[in-house]
Amino acid sequence: MLRFSIKKRTVAFIFLFIALIAFCATQNSTLQVANVYFNTKFKKLPIYSVQTDEKKVAISFDAAWGADKTSEIMTICEEYGVKATFFLVGFWVEDYPDVAKTIAERGFEIGLHSSTHPDMCNLSSSQIELELSKNREIIQSVCGVEANLFRPPYGSYNDTLINICEDMNIIPVQWSVDSLDWKGISASEIANRVCSQSKEGSIVLFHNNSDNIIQGIRMVLEYYKNNNFNVVPVGELIYQQHYTINQQGIQIKK
Repeated sequence: MLRFSIKKRTVAFIFLFIALIAFCATQNSTLQVANVYFNTKFKKLPIYSVQTDEKKVAISFDAAWGADKTSEIMTICEEYGVKATFFLVGFWVEDYPDVAKTIAERGFEIGLHSSTHPDMCNLSSSQIELELSKNREIIQSVCGVEANLFRPPYGSYNDTLINICEDMNIIPVQWSVDSLDWKGISASEIANRVCSQSKEGSIVLFHNNSDNIIQGIRMVLEYYKNNNFNVVPVGELIYQQHYTINQQGIQIKK
């Protein structure tokens, strides 16, 4: 009788053990499904850099305050056979219309940088649309250019901004290499940062009126020349259509 009781308990234990394994497997499967679902809820991203096998980079200048050095920046670029992208704030274009017009006339690319340079994440949808549309209208009126690239002020963005850009056929662009020229660092520090981080598909951020940008950009362009980098405007580096952007902000051609 005792032997029979032990056998019953053994069988019961085995069934319990099997049931426990089945339950854990079900729970693990559920968790996996939940994780897959969760991982699809990624934040939308602008373009930080481009996946390419070509040894080319794009340099860009944000213009919001001051214009004294803009003409000389363009002259240095032209000495090296290079064109760059200038992202212009609306009030900057109104303050320096002749300089803004010259940027376009000299064959440099112009992008949007908002109308009043706000943190776009603090704005409503209608305010974001107004910032973009007014910026585009001012540039069109002064420069005769219909810009379709946009760099958010302070690099600040959210899904709402990206969705509105998509609706307005505007491509949001960040950067993968920050010169930190706005911090007042020396020309050699600017060049060392940019040159050490540049690689195929990099987008480099400068500012048009930073303290040591003249010497810094010359040093950077000399490095690019000596290392066989092809320097192009942002619009020539990125894919304008048929692309995806991964979660590192790298634009990949389909």
